Amino acid sequence: MKVLNLQCAHGHGFEGWFASNEAFDTQLASGLVECPICGDTVITKLLTAPRLNLGNPKPPAETAPAAPANDTPEARLLRAVREVLAQTEDVGERFADEARRMHYGEIEERGIRGQASREQAQSLRDEGIPVFSLPVPPALKETLQ
Repeated sequence: MKVLNLQCAHGHGFEGWFASNEAFDTQLASGLVECPICGDTVITKLLTAPRLNLGNPKPPAETAPAAPANDTPEARLLRAVREVLAQTEDVGERFADEARRMHYGEIEERGIRGQASREQAQSLRDEGIPVFSLPVPPALKETLQ
């Protein structure tokens, strides 16, 4: 298994796992390799240091937990979006109506997400209802394996 460091044309870095370099080249040429953040298929392979397994290392001394090795800005963004998705209810196109009903005390407050036009979002803000746009990366719109 080859683990490759990849980057899209927009500068998002990510890892890809492939059976071989040839498998990567074939999938890249077919447009099957895409950025998990923005969906871009213009991907370049970055240089990677080889991983050497030289035996069983001694366990590290007791220290504060380190950040995960893949703690890139992109990885933090994906974790944050996953957290929002896990803790909110998708109300779809009813978002503006549900937000208003909660704001005016007609229904119990809860975390919601959904779709609203720019005009609807601005109207909510004008009424004092806090809303923000959160683009969901393509990688999170499908079931993750």
